[in-house]
Amino acid sequence: MNVHAWFERAAARFPDQPALEVDATTLTYAELRELVERLAARLHAAGAPRRVGLLASRSVLAYAGYLAVLRSGAAVVPLNPAHPPERIRELVAEAGVELLLAEESCTGGEWEVPVLRAGADEPFGRAREVPADPGDIAYVICTSGSTGTPKAVPISHGNLDAYLTEVAAWYGIGPGSRVSGNFELTFDGSVHDIFVTLGQGGTLVVPREAALLSPVRAVNALRLTHWFSVPSLISFADRLGTLRPGAMPSLRCSIFGGEAVPLEALRSWKRAAPNSDVEVLYGPTELTVACTAYRLPDEEAEWPGTPNGIAPIGECFPSLDFRLLDPGGRPAERGELCVRGPQRFAGYLDAADDAGRFAPGGWYRTGDLVTVEDGLLLHLGRTDQQVKVRGHRIELGEIEAALRALPGVSDAIVLAAPTDGEPELAAAVGGDCEPDALHAGLRDRLPPYMLPRRITVLDRLPLNANGKLDRRALRTELDL
Repeated sequence: MNVHAWFERAAARFPDQPALEVDATTLTYAELRELVERLAARLHAAGAPRRVGLLASRSVLAYAGYLAVLRSGAAVVPLNPAHPPERIRELVAEAGVELLLAEESCTGGEWEVPVLRAGADEPFGRAREVPADPGDIAYVICTSGSTGTPKAVPISHGNLDAYLTEVAAWYGIGPGSRVSGNFELTFDGSVHDIFVTLGQGGTLVVPREAALLSPVRAVNALRLTHWFSVPSLISFADRLGTLRPGAMPSLRCSIFGGEAVPLEALRSWKRAAPNSDVEVLYGPTELTVACTAYRLPDEEAEWPGTPNGIAPIGECFPSLDFRLLDPGGRPAERGELCVRGPQRFAGYLDAADDAGRFAPGGWYRTGDLVTVEDGLLLHLGRTDQQVKVRGHRIELGEIEAALRALPGVSDAIVLAAPTDGEPELAAAVGGDCEPDALHAGLRDRLPPYMLPRRITVLDRLPLNANGKLDRRALRTELDL
């Protein structure tokens, strides 16, 4: 089944209800469906490509385009127009994009594939029916790769349908619900927002990116009933002093995911949104948005305590299996979380990226260290160098590779520096170069969330007794 059918069913039931709100523009389900049909017809006329890059952000065309690509029978590859052109070209090649569907406002760049410019006033057309098998790819998300190039994660219609079957009805969304569309389309939290909302008759309300720096104001100005974001936005609100008790009375449900969530941050949010359920979702892109969930009790006095102050990630979805493995691959009470089931992807587009990611028996190795306490999964950290910044998964090795490719750099190390909120990235390089030039070089290659806050040039990088780069010594030298 083409997962676009989730939207189609809601559009048939609620044609006159508002479906999408972006700035001053609101489309009903019937109006959004018509725009989707017109865009899908244009995609068919352009040769019915198998994978379509969607170069759009926080606009009516971004969401209509996403649905239109699926309606046309193609797989959607979200691309962020704010990222450097070189990065976009790299993702286009990595994901096998055959055509770009771009907003009229997206200019510049030589993409090496045909470009279809889209506007809100599309010519009339209706797309032909294109069935999809469960194994056909619905979307491709490109994540950071430890080898220096992104990894393309294909998620099938069957994977996404399994996820929606688990969660869609859980949040009480329907006509009258106003659901935040906080995530960029390149982040798979947006998949949850689009299909859980537009599959149930709710209104997807997309704030401007700048509005997310003041979450409480955004909730109230947009009259939101449902909120989903990375937990770092709680820190933004806290720094502004806006998380006052009862500050967000309209919220009925608040979800946080994408990175570890401190219990203390959730307490602050719950007090500001006393009428809201508070839930943590966990899951890597490879397991289709989320694979575990934990809804905190209504009464704060009943909230669990955890050794590290991080909220539990809860229980695995009923349709999935999990186990914990020690470094030797043996079952353990405390170990790497491994998951299998209908939401698990089949493997990366580049099969070489599969190495080390699967355990015998079809288990996907998440790289997350987990234990079980009182029946709940507790997140303890990572088993590798992957970090999360504003919910984005970052392999430090990819940034190091980008630094090594710059003139004058002989070697590089990137570290995640702990802070009161999300980690900050710091880099040290050896060679004959200037930090300002390195910052400029990285801005041309990497998206903003992957850029180190500071780059230090050293005469030589510290080595351990085995002649390997000594990260611990470097932390001391950089006072991290």
